[in-house]
Amino acid sequence: MTDLRPTPAPVPDAPVPHTVLARAGEGPWPRYRIVALIHLGDGHLLAGFDGRETGQDVPDPTGLVQRRSLDGGRTWGPFESLREADREGQQWYCDPSYLHDPASGRLLMFHTHAKDRGVWDAISGTDDAERDVMGSAVGISDDQGRSWEFRSVTAIAAPPEQIRTAFPTSGAGIVLRRGPHAGRLLQPYCGWFRDGAAGEGPVEGEVVRSYVLFSDDHGETWQRGEPVGEDMDETTIVELSDGRVLLNSRDHARGGHRRIAVSADGGASWEDRGIDEQFVDPGNNAQLAVRFPEAPRGDARARELLFSNAHDRFARQRGTLSASLDDGGTWGEVLVFEPGPLDYSVVQALEDGAVGVLWEVEAREIRFARIEAEHLPGH
Repeated sequence: MTDLRPTPAPVPDAPVPHTVLARAGEGPWPRYRIVALIHLGDGHLLAGFDGRETGQDVPDPTGLVQRRSLDGGRTWGPFESLREADREGQQWYCDPSYLHDPASGRLLMFHTHAKDRGVWDAISGTDDAERDVMGSAVGISDDQGRSWEFRSVTAIAAPPEQIRTAFPTSGAGIVLRRGPHAGRLLQPYCGWFRDGAAGEGPVEGEVVRSYVLFSDDHGETWQRGEPVGEDMDETTIVELSDGRVLLNSRDHARGGHRRIAVSADGGASWEDRGIDEQFVDPGNNAQLAVRFPEAPRGDARARELLFSNAHDRFARQRGTLSASLDDGGTWGEVLVFEPGPLDYSVVQALEDGAVGVLWEVEAREIRFARIEAEHLPGH
């Protein structure tokens, strides 16, 4: 058993044993960034990420690729297209986030749709044909991600009277399993809010806030929840054992810690709890996950949560897996999986108490590690 440490975990000389899923200069794109991970059950995993021409954000050329494992992440198949870039039409896709609906078996994949502008200078609007609007879309698959139907959610995610632009947080969304909203699908977003945004680019006074899109009909239709906080930025969410939802956000102001909020109504509204100094972070995307998704309410395992991030106040480095045994009340470090540079990361529960961690290193490599139960708390 690994104890939860109130003090920092030891920093190893090298990353934990891992598989390199993408390397700069190899495969279909010159560079790779921005990771997503989902476990479909029975050891079936999908790892998605951006393929990038330059390594820079859109509007530089970007498309989406994935790789598939059928044995719990021990081995991986070849590159698969997740959503092809349209180079001739200059249509770019990035920021993948998977969401699996166990009731229907449906797999969804939220992502950003850009043309001529990225988040910093996009104008408001709901017309995906407008080249200065940065929109978003959801892919729907009924064959475990082998084929996709794509639908725009730009109008739902970023109404121009409130939001100049928005994008889904990469990684993984969640499905609620307890309480009155059981079965609800949630995808976290961040948006640039201000009054009178229609048709305009960025202006002074914009506030970056977090919210979710949610669906109660297996992803056929989506609603937008209320926003929360200021300087919230990219956000990750997890269901607590009593059915509430914990939100944990990157700090847009980069103050060295993360911001949290809690929802008692399935993500429709939030109680802002501000900065939580337990979460050291340089202003980077991260991931929350339930350790045992199938554990029933009342089972102590239902209170176990996981968190992956760059555990450093000032630099994107020291990739750390942390855990909570009390529904996110207190956290301790479990292990350092990447001692060097670390950009975005995702953690997801696997079978037999193991977990999978997917992370990126400076647009050079996408790495995956399967961490067995004996190296985690509660073994």
